[in-house]
Amino acid sequence: MWIAKVRFLAVAGGVLTTGATSSPVLPIASAASQTRSLAVGSQYDTTHVYVAPESFDRFVASLVATFGGTTSKRAVVTVTPTASSTLSQLVLTPAGTISAFGFRTSIPYPFGAERTGYMVTDLDAAISAARAAGADVLVTPFNDPIGRDAIIQWPGGVNTQLYWHTKPLSYTPLETIPENRVYVSPDRAEAFVHSYLTFTRGRIISDETRAPGVEIGRPNATYRRVRIESAFGKSAVLVTDGHLPYPYGRETTGYEVGNLTETLAKAKRAGATILTAPYTADKRSSAVVSFPGVYIAEIHSPAE
Repeated sequence: MWIAKVRFLAVAGGVLTTGATSSPVLPIASAASQTRSLAVGSQYDTTHVYVAPESFDRFVASLVATFGGTTSKRAVVTVTPTASSTLSQLVLTPAGTISAFGFRTSIPYPFGAERTGYMVTDLDAAISAARAAGADVLVTPFNDPIGRDAIIQWPGGVNTQLYWHTKPLSYTPLETIPENRVYVSPDRAEAFVHSYLTFTRGRIISDETRAPGVEIGRPNATYRRVRIESAFGKSAVLVTDGHLPYPYGRETTGYEVGNLTETLAKAKRAGATILTAPYTADKRSSAVVSFPGVYIAEIHSPAE
């Protein structure tokens, strides 16, 4: 198994506008799944981070120093259906759960491309529901020491690893729910959102066709942003033209904290680098940070 599983990956895309030009509006169907929810809880949805073994301990320590929380015992395990070896450790913070991997061997394909994922109540049912929602199964279910895993791909090239445990887990509920930051193109946005909503039984919280471009490093432009919530957690679907200045598009998850200034100070003391100066948009103050091992994340707090 994976000490922390399932990942949810999104790959680039989108359309921005400037001046009076309006963004094209893509129709999005509402979630229509008639199946029961397969979610276990957002504290079991993890961001998977792959770092070099020599950066592993420094990365984990930096996360805990920044967000607080605890870790599992570090282990050397095989987390793929083919031969491999990796350091593995779970980081349980109040702002989100992270699975850290430091592969000692080459990483078998397609592992390493996924970013965030979900624990499900029934893996076979989840695979069937994903297929019915339009997803492909990239890696069919395989056994790990304490459960089963699979990798699926949503329309638009979004990879998710699903997992199930033989024995139930018991993690403390999160204080704030992290946000999957999913970059998709306008060509596949509607298909992705429809498929994702159908599987997760989620709902659209907002669909802003002229969101402020400062959120993706384009202060003189606008773009489309769709916010989704479900029992699996939060997602921000960022529909762009792919003209993204670094580090936008590289951040996998957005973490909500109580005070952005204080959290950034902790991150810097813990060896992280602040990649973008804090800015305010959509009633939140945000910045992008790179942790040791080059894990890039967005951090935000409610704007005062």
